[in-house]
Amino acid sequence: MDSLREVLNNVVLNPKYADILAIAKAARSGAVYGAKVRFPHALVMVFLFRSGSFREKLRLVIKATRQHARNLASFATVYKLSMLLLRYLPTDPYSSTSCKEGPYDTFVAGLIGGYTVFGRGIQSSVNQQIVIYVFARVMIAMAKLMVKPLTETGTSLIPDPNNRISNNTWPIFASLSWACVMYVFRWHPDTIPMSLRSSMKYIYVDSDHWDSFRTFLIHNR
Repeated sequence: MDSLREVLNNVVLNPKYADILAIAKAARSGAVYGAKVRFPHALVMVFLFRSGSFREKLRLVIKATRQHARNLASFATVYKLSMLLLRYLPTDPYSSTSCKEGPYDTFVAGLIGGYTVFGRGIQSSVNQQIVIYVFARVMIAMAKLMVKPLTETGTSLIPDPNNRISNNTWPIFASLSWACVMYVFRWHPDTIPMSLRSSMKYIYVDSDHWDSFRTFLIHNR
């Protein structure tokens, strides 16, 4: 056993295999993180809001967890592999080799991974949740970049000398987000993803109905 461990350590510490092993570890990390994030969320949501037998609910939890883990692992693999290939593409027309990361390699690799893993075919609710989560974070980051001083000039794309925009961006964003989702839920509920629609129905619609103290306080119905 010790000899096998020593062999494995020699392999994973060999610089010659570093690029390939980095891809393998990224896939492993994506799978582990996806499972850790999705399993407790799916467990709560399915057992609280889905109907069916225990076995059916457990199957749904496992399915969602497996899909989340697989998709993050797949994206990590495609992204890291794309970054590796792009690094070796010649950027200098007079040079046949290049081992440096280009300024837009991350964007191109993310584009390839996003389309390959999340952009093709019929999208599941798990895929939609992952992409919408990323989109929301990107929008917040872009808003911050708009008022962040540029390194070269010291000025920002949108002048914000008194931090009035920075200080009010989140309150406006939060208020408009809740205003829009409540309006859409009230008048166009079919356009909202089923998990969010079920949660909102549980809180805002079912609270208008009860027929005893039990259904008023202890159980929803």
